Amino acid sequence: MNELVIIGAGGFARETAQAVADAGAFKLLGHLDDNPALHGTEVDGVPVLGGCDLVHDLPGARVVICVGNPRDYAARARLVRRLGLTEERYATVIHPTAAVSATSEVGPGSVLLAHCVLTAAVRVGAHVAVMPQVVLTHDDVVEDYATIASGVRLGGGARLERGAYVGSGALVREATTVGAWSLIGMGSAVLGDVPPGEVWVGSPARRLRAADAPALDELAMRTELASRTVGGPLT
Repeated sequence: MNELVIIGAGGFARETAQAVADAGAFKLLGHLDDNPALHGTEVDGVPVLGGCDLVHDLPGARVVICVGNPRDYAARARLVRRLGLTEERYATVIHPTAAVSATSEVGPGSVLLAHCVLTAAVRVGAHVAVMPQVVLTHDDVVEDYATIASGVRLGGGARLERGAYVGSGALVREATTVGAWSLIGMGSAVLGDVPPGEVWVGSPARRLRAADAPALDELAMRTELASRTVGGPLT
């Protein structure tokens, strides 16, 4: 059985630990968290082994990064860069009650919690957080670092660009794009494309303001990288 460590010890990390226990596919060694007050303690019976950089002392363990919240949903991207692990180190955690069709795919470092549904030809990228009871329908695309909170529904052919955050219970119309590092408020109904780096709320969803600084920093970094890249995909 593969060993696993979970980066983070907050709510998402705890839910992931429960999914790991329910699935039985990994031996969970514990959590890693940069809060020194947690070191040597247990969270729901799972030990907090030390800081995040301890992952380099556990080369045989697979990893998932389970940090981030609506106030800083760029945290996973920063940690991936900081730790510098190879793609092969990252595990994919899928709760046993999730329904993932044979034509769908889920990238490394991503987590699908209980009762998620991926219906047909859904593509989920790397380091994506999919909370309970999310429904992703045919031909949806969810790019790296996106976060989909509980109860979200995406219509067919919708796209969440890199780092997008969709709040609990939100609905996204078919063939609609939520731009990179934008945030959709809980319970919103997204009926048209959302530009990158913005916060949209309401039903129908409308622009409220620019995204917070951590998300805008990620967006600016990506834009700068794109401007320097000639040919070939961005990494």
